[in-house]
Amino acid sequence: MSEFKKPSLPGSALFEAQAGGDDPAELAAAGHRIATLLVRGPRTDADQGLVDRVLHLADEEGLGVIASLWSSAAADSLPGSLWRLYLLRTWVHRQPDQAAREYAAGKAYAPVYEVLAGVVDPPGPDEVIALVDTVIRGIVGNDFDVTLDRAASFAHIVGVGRAQLDSGDPDSAARLVDTALHLRRAAELERSSRLQ
Repeated sequence: MSEFKKPSLPGSALFEAQAGGDDPAELAAAGHRIATLLVRGPRTDADQGLVDRVLHLADEEGLGVIASLWSSAAADSLPGSLWRLYLLRTWVHRQPDQAAREYAAGKAYAPVYEVLAGVVDPPGPDEVIALVDTVIRGIVGNDFDVTLDRAASFAHIVGVGRAQLDSGDPDSAARLVDTALHLRRAAELERSSRLQ
């Protein structure tokens, strides 16, 4: 995943209802609030208004504008988990053939994870994209822990596959396995109602 570049931070006009400025603490707080609203759902009309603006922005500008607010969040936090899901989805959409090839190479070494990930066999680019999009759609709902577990399984298999194919960048395979560990930990926290 070394080809990913951290998106630039959006300007202060992005969240009119939030405190203004490009202060990193304010941006982190806004990112956390948005992550919470997207996963847990709005509780008030003001929350619903913010969710509507965020979704409109995602449709118009792309999810990267919002996801950039999550990029510096701790791995064991709600926004940190969403950042890792966003990175996986972005990579799979950009390089579906590579994702399918690495998944196919890794699944023999991680059969338990293969079942949990839920990719159709044989995993072609379209099947891998469908899996990642299905996982992302599972963000809003009562099964966020399952979403995180499935993404963790996918990342684990792809990381193992990348190592088996000897891509020339062993660090990227290790980073994928680390991402899987972070997502799995987040799923555990979610099940115990401690993912914030």
